[in-house]
Amino acid sequence: MSAFAFAPQPRHETVGVSVGGVTVGGGAPIVVQSMTNTDTADIDATVAQVAALHKAGSELVRITVDRDESAAAVPKIRERLERLGLDVPLIGDFHYIGHKLLADHPACAEALAKYRINPGNVGFKAKKDKQFAAIIERAIQFDKPVRIGVNWGSLDQELLTRLMDDNQAKGFPLTAEQVMRETIVQSALISAELAEEIGLPRNRIILSAKVSNVQDLIACYAMLSSRSNHALHLGLTEAGMGTKGIVASSASLGILLQQGIGDTIRISLTPEPGGDRTREVQVAQELLQVMGFRQFLPVVAACPGCGRTTSTVFQELAQKIQEDIRRNMPVWREKYPGVEGLKVAVMGCIVNGPGESKHADIGISLPGTGELPAAPVYIDGKKALTLRGTNIAGDFETLVGDYIEKRFGNGQAAAE
Repeated sequence: MSAFAFAPQPRHETVGVSVGGVTVGGGAPIVVQSMTNTDTADIDATVAQVAALHKAGSELVRITVDRDESAAAVPKIRERLERLGLDVPLIGDFHYIGHKLLADHPACAEALAKYRINPGNVGFKAKKDKQFAAIIERAIQFDKPVRIGVNWGSLDQELLTRLMDDNQAKGFPLTAEQVMRETIVQSALISAELAEEIGLPRNRIILSAKVSNVQDLIACYAMLSSRSNHALHLGLTEAGMGTKGIVASSASLGILLQQGIGDTIRISLTPEPGGDRTREVQVAQELLQVMGFRQFLPVVAACPGCGRTTSTVFQELAQKIQEDIRRNMPVWREKYPGVEGLKVAVMGCIVNGPGESKHADIGISLPGTGELPAAPVYIDGKKALTLRGTNIAGDFETLVGDYIEKRFGNGQAAAE
């Protein structure tokens, strides 16, 4: 079998969409986005969470715009973020009354970088097309892109009923599950076609088809990408909490990304009580990074531990270095261009420690159970020195900092 048999498939060619200066699709790097869970009318809380999500690496942030108070707050949130020096595109999430809020609050319509609407609840019966058109016309007026986001929890029931009746008339060639998938895909495509007929160009439209079942999600996006060249936003909706949400999202999105499908992603994790909302950003970045699509942070390789590593030193050191890297990256990105490509290894014994450390840019092999109290350090594939004593962890952290400065900072410039 070829060594390249499992390389990612080429990205599906999609039309690029500019969202507040961030390009989605068109061959651009896959974009990470997230969503606040604050009351948007609470300006202080929303600004703080948007800032935290953006600092964590979210390139687009979606906020709920569900009533007059939240719509009125949007331009103030935008202004406050700009005063903080944060140029993060804000996406307005509209349901049911988006047409009215955008009409009544033009400052909100202007301040947002993109509108997200759901064809399943943008309007009902005779009002549906009229209210959908009103939102699209506002997007054209203010030159804003729109994500047409279908969700199976609020699927267009008229379309679903019609397709089920058609399927019945044909003798049930499709299962109920297949009809549901077809409804999701058609809802997105029909709405996109209508938006283009109204005058919104394809390079201002992003589509999504979100469900909470992994296999359904994979099937829907495969169908959607085969029928359209619209930019696609990926996300497993209602993914869940903790490891369940992380595993389900990574499994589904990982398969789609491997197939070349997807231009922007969100990991829809349910936060634990008091949990950090930025966790969904970290997971999205790590998914893209481990699959080789983007590089956000230096990689810290660490062994899982076994009976040879009864000491917790390597665990504590790996954790501290990982935390230090994530905390320092906002500054490091500016100060040390290219630092996100750094590879660090923190290993726990002699079995794989030296070899893994040689593969890293800088690595340490800590003594395992019964080994001599010495920790060889490897830099650029060669043994550089051996650390001993009671402050091995602190000494290695200093070495990592010195290495970063020498390779990526002024030390590098001076050497050249």
